[in-house]
Amino acid sequence: MKKFSKVLAVILAAVFVFGCFAACSNESKPTSSDSDLAYIQGKGKLVVGITDFAPMDYKDANGEWIGFDADLGRIVAEKLGVDIEFREIDWDNKFFELDTKGIDCAWNGMTITDTVKLNSDTTQAYAKNQQVVVMKADKVADYTTVESLKALSFAVENGSAGKDIAEENELNITVVNKQSDALFEVKSGAVDACIIDSTMAAAMTGEGTDYSDLTAGLTLIDEDYGIAFRKGSDMVDKMNELFEEFKTDGTLKELAEKYNVQLAD
Repeated sequence: MKKFSKVLAVILAAVFVFGCFAACSNESKPTSSDSDLAYIQGKGKLVVGITDFAPMDYKDANGEWIGFDADLGRIVAEKLGVDIEFREIDWDNKFFELDTKGIDCAWNGMTITDTVKLNSDTTQAYAKNQQVVVMKADKVADYTTVESLKALSFAVENGSAGKDIAEENELNITVVNKQSDALFEVKSGAVDACIIDSTMAAAMTGEGTDYSDLTAGLTLIDEDYGIAFRKGSDMVDKMNELFEEFKTDGTLKELAEKYNVQLAD
């Protein structure tokens, strides 16, 4: 009887340990059925995947992230009652970062494309943009058609809408990590031109900028910006609700005027 009691005690202890392990595992790794909003509020932080992309996300003289998206992100975090963390990522890995919960959303002047919609759930459009060709200002008049661009070399950001449109038009490309790197490639003479967002081109080229001899030329496509969340995330509905609130109270208009961003209709 004493031997049986010892065996029973061992079995019960094993069951208890296994139960605790399972419970702890479930707590640290919420299932796909969990509310994303509750998950974010539970950990007390909204982690936003970004790159250095003026005027949407960039650092001020004190090293703080500012910009249209960064400023709006802070307002959203305050509404949710959480802190915000801006995490620089390889933009080509944004869906992996979302799925593994390295970030809670990809929010960085992100173009809503078929690929984005396939791999994530996205909010309504909140801003407009175009993919434009940027090159030396004295060369722009010589390249006014897509066909004429095929003689040139281009820098494009990996995982970007600029890369997609360049490949669609069978242009000669060099892939870089950030759109700002693409601008530097043009300035240095490593490539003839780059394809970037019109919002960045307006903010970072022309008189008074580090790229004063560069300018935007041909527009290749019109597009919309949205925010990507995990598939099935209830944060999409929450963000759309907040966007409507920000339209009504003037928050979006104020930020658009501050950062020269064109709002979606």
